[in-house]
Amino acid sequence: MMAIMLRILARELRLSLRHGADTVAVLLFFVLAAGLFPLAVGPEPALLGRLAPGTIWVCALLAALLPLDRMFGADFEDGSLDQLLLSGAPASLVALAKAVAHWLTTGLPLLIVAAPVAIMLRMPPSGLGPLLLGLLPGTATLSLLGTTGAALVIGARRGGVLLPLLVLPLATPVLIFGAAAAGAALTGTSPRPELLLLAALFVLALPLCPLAAGAAARAAAE
Repeated sequence: MMAIMLRILARELRLSLRHGADTVAVLLFFVLAAGLFPLAVGPEPALLGRLAPGTIWVCALLAALLPLDRMFGADFEDGSLDQLLLSGAPASLVALAKAVAHWLTTGLPLLIVAAPVAIMLRMPPSGLGPLLLGLLPGTATLSLLGTTGAALVIGARRGGVLLPLLVLPLATPVLIFGAAAAGAALTGTSPRPELLLLAALFVLALPLCPLAAGAAARAAAE
């Protein structure tokens, strides 16, 4: 079963490489959106530093939504989704492979770029570590939630419009705890409670989201 999942994951990564511009577009959106905040609130370093955790988390959340529309949509349109579901692997495993591929091609690059963006926003060094530690489980949870949302809108008219409306409310706790972890470090308090809550959200989403996404994908295919 694991071998089938790895083959599906390799297929997803090959498709992502063929559409490498999507990853570049996600990163450019993340950087450009974060770069708009100094223009809106002013260049004062202290103010930018205080707003940096929330700014980075909001931009990361919105950037992670960009490639979700293609996650199941392209496979559904060309019939590949039916073949994946008939490959012998449970539908939840197919969904998990897609979520892992989404994180590797979107969440991980965002995590890497977040550090220079935080420096650009004049974020104090004390908050950088908790910010990155929070983004690690946070972006993974966003990929799992996004996979579920993408599966729920397979074949739906205006699915691209519905997708953010489904995912954004579910991602709100991730956004709150992620920004609070870095914010706590900036105020001199321990970010440990918020980081543990982020880890708990990831542990909760890891089994539940692939199950829900797999059931939705199978229902759409039938």
